[in-house]
Amino acid sequence: MIKLFAILGLGVALLGGCASNISPQTYSVGSVGQVNRTVSATVISARQVNVAGTTGVGGSAGTAAGAVIGSGAGGNNSRGNIVGAIAGAVAGGLAGSAIESNATKQTGMEYVVETENGNLMTIVQGTDPIFMTSQKVLVLYGSPSRLIADPRANR
Repeated sequence: MIKLFAILGLGVALLGGCASNISPQTYSVGSVGQVNRTVSATVISARQVNVAGTTGVGGSAGTAAGAVIGSGAGGNNSRGNIVGAIAGAVAGGLAGSAIESNATKQTGMEYVVETENGNLMTIVQGTDPIFMTSQKVLVLYGSPSRLIADPRANR
């Protein structure tokens, strides 16, 4: 069982890189050159939220590692190996899911904005930059959509 947690601990480092980038500052290569609709809006509500980023990879990896390690714990008979593999798979899957959940958890901001024509929209994105209530912003439609500061507000 100690080997299982050692292998899963290594997986934590790998899973940390699997967290989705929710920053409005980062664009994917596919977004470059795309024209997106943009509308003016005013922030009417802002609150911090938790963003869960689980993909299932941790549970799958934990299940596989647990099964391999558990099968060796069953001794020299095939029945013991099968029981050990099943127990290891269950324990590894649970541990891998928990590790992935903690490794990919992020903090984000939920914004409710009102457009100039009175429509309300809600968008969740990363915490940098943070917009304040009554601040003028632009809503950039796309994949992902995002908020940016309205540069015209400083004129």
